[in-house]
Amino acid sequence: PGSNPDIKQFACTRFKAEFPIFDKVDVNGPNTAPIYHFLKSNTGGFLGDLIKWNFEKFLVDKNGKVVERYPPTTSPFQIE
Repeated sequence: PGSNPDIKQFACTRFKAEFPIFDKVDVNGPNTAPIYHFLKSNTGGFLGDLIKWNFEKFLVDKNGKVVERYPPTTSPFQIE
């Protein structure tokens, strides 16, 4: 919930975000944004076809290949 400006303010204030923050988009359902359709269709495993919660992460290599998908509980500092 919240508007895009509200989300950006929250991320910058609470998490000291110093990276680009994009507008929110649908990640599941008939209006899934193309990037999330690509990411989900190029990963498998125990997480399934749906994104279930905030902060789910995808690791993509420099060639655009999806390398791994991580659950929300994975710290970004654990990803190499």
